[in-house]
Amino acid sequence: MRAAYDYLIVGAGFAGSVLAERLARGSGKSVLLCDRRDHVGGNAYDHADAAGILVHKYGPHIFHTNSREIFEYLSRFTTWRAYEHRVLASVEGKLLPIPINLDTINRLYGLKLSENQVEGFLAARAIKCESPRTSEEVVLSRVGRDLYEKFFRNYTQKQWGVDPSQLDAQVAARIPVRTNRDDRYFTDQFQCMPRHGFTRMFENMLDHQGIDLALTTDFRELRKEVNFRRLIYSGPIDEFFDFRFGKLPYRSLHFKHRTLQREWFQPVAVVNYPNDFDYTRVTEFKHLTGQQHQRTSIVYEYPRGEGDPYYPIPQPRNAAIYSQYRKLSESLPNVHFVGRLGTYRYYNMDQVVGQALTVYKNLKRAEAANLQEKSMAPPTPVLGPQLVQSV
Repeated sequence: MRAAYDYLIVGAGFAGSVLAERLARGSGKSVLLCDRRDHVGGNAYDHADAAGILVHKYGPHIFHTNSREIFEYLSRFTTWRAYEHRVLASVEGKLLPIPINLDTINRLYGLKLSENQVEGFLAARAIKCESPRTSEEVVLSRVGRDLYEKFFRNYTQKQWGVDPSQLDAQVAARIPVRTNRDDRYFTDQFQCMPRHGFTRMFENMLDHQGIDLALTTDFRELRKEVNFRRLIYSGPIDEFFDFRFGKLPYRSLHFKHRTLQREWFQPVAVVNYPNDFDYTRVTEFKHLTGQQHQRTSIVYEYPRGEGDPYYPIPQPRNAAIYSQYRKLSESLPNVHFVGRLGTYRYYNMDQVVGQALTVYKNLKRAEAANLQEKSMAPPTPVLGPQLVQSV
């Protein structure tokens, strides 16, 4: 560990790791990257389990983006495995495509609608709402009451701990409804998985002489021991300010990993359970990784209110609390808050990478402007020996 660093970065997930790499490799800065956990990669961390199957410790992470810049940036640190994500929902004893599409409706109701006919089917059931303000209103205005109850309401209740009528419209707005047979969960231009896993990608990203790692380390203790010029913080912003305006609520997750004595468990990587069981979904990892193995590893995902923060809860009262923290953060010019927790926003992985790249560009631009300003300033007079002595 060095005597001093240009940057101390808190959190070794996507936001912190991308900024550490860019500042070190792109600008020649010295960086100390710390994390409470004993690994890099944040929630995207993966590892081989006892059976030798690559699993995602904190639930499935699937890379997708429409940004060529983000894809090409991450491609510096990994090769890719082509993968298009597909999800089924267990509804009334059937495994049906989700997001809802033509096949979902035909198989659920025993119909033979065409693409043109399904548009009329949905329009006839939609409950019109000119300006949806809640997730419930968004879904009802698209698919009507029955599909809302079968696919959305209970799943959302389990996932977020509140009824969709109490959640901001942006949550449901992320989920498309299709009138064709496209059963891909995402439609982004770039959809793939790191060929050797996310952890390997992070290790390659952080393999630079300008980056030191301090894992299993609490930032609050570390800041007392090291000198640094600037701080980049991707932890919970309310915790940084000692919960001055109250605690920002998050949803957490509990995972139950299992290895089964069979080659496959389910037909796709993820099956959602909107109405049955306490868990929301089951993931089978070999679909994601492409591994060949006689056994298979799965994980059950249980949302809960307490534990590690995963998802900021998008409600107006929470946005009001965050606004107070954001204003307070603006008074700290040498501290930058990034990532889901630092900005209290529900970002996808590629959005976090994009945000980090933008922050880096802004830092680089600000430093260049500062150097130019110094170069244009009149030279500081040098004190002669007699003047120094007289002072």
